[in-house]
Amino acid sequence: MSQTATFTDIIPADSLFGKLRARAGDAWESYVCHDFVKQLGNATLPEAAFKHYLIQDYLFLIQFARAYALAVYKAEDLTTMRQFSGTVHAILDMEMSLHLDFCKGWGLSEADIIAEPEARACVTYTRYVLDRGVQGDVVDLQVALMPCMVGYAEIANRLMASSDTKLDGNPYRAWIEMYASAEFQDVAKAEIDLLEHTVAKRGGHDRIDGLVDTFAMASRLEADFWQMGLDLAK
Repeated sequence: MSQTATFTDIIPADSLFGKLRARAGDAWESYVCHDFVKQLGNATLPEAAFKHYLIQDYLFLIQFARAYALAVYKAEDLTTMRQFSGTVHAILDMEMSLHLDFCKGWGLSEADIIAEPEARACVTYTRYVLDRGVQGDVVDLQVALMPCMVGYAEIANRLMASSDTKLDGNPYRAWIEMYASAEFQDVAKAEIDLLEHTVAKRGGHDRIDGLVDTFAMASRLEADFWQMGLDLAK
């Protein structure tokens, strides 16, 4: 079954995230329109590429959960602390569970995955995000973190709307549908709204010039993560 739905853009153009996406358009497109994503959607992605990506993404999510925990510490009010804490929960108990379900099909346990060494693409991206969090304030950290979650939400919406996407018989259908789910989409929307809340206390949208570089780098590092999977399969 191919998809013919209309693409739903969850990112308001006048939000800070929307402005960052517009200013870093080339980096963002290299990420959300990567060949890895297209092949995943049309069911031509080699299993070896997806397997390597998924194992590394599990290790990646461990570090991202830590980064969101750092955001709890950096937050300046209880509402923000609770929302970041909820994101930690979503990563540890929703995203990572899907990864384990896939890996069980390959005979891999959680212990097997954790025993794998981190790829350079994983180390580079996660440590960059943590570094932005340690050096900067909560907004710097959010802008480094958010291309991951919001980008996956956009990618899933793009795939669900694309006529090239095949769901029936697609081994990656569960991946697409998890990120397209109302639950995940709501988490991504809440992250966009939370950035508006935190940036209002930290200089407003006037900070965008200093945040575009961080956003663009995080988007490029996401694209590198996809490329890692494709390179392995060559």
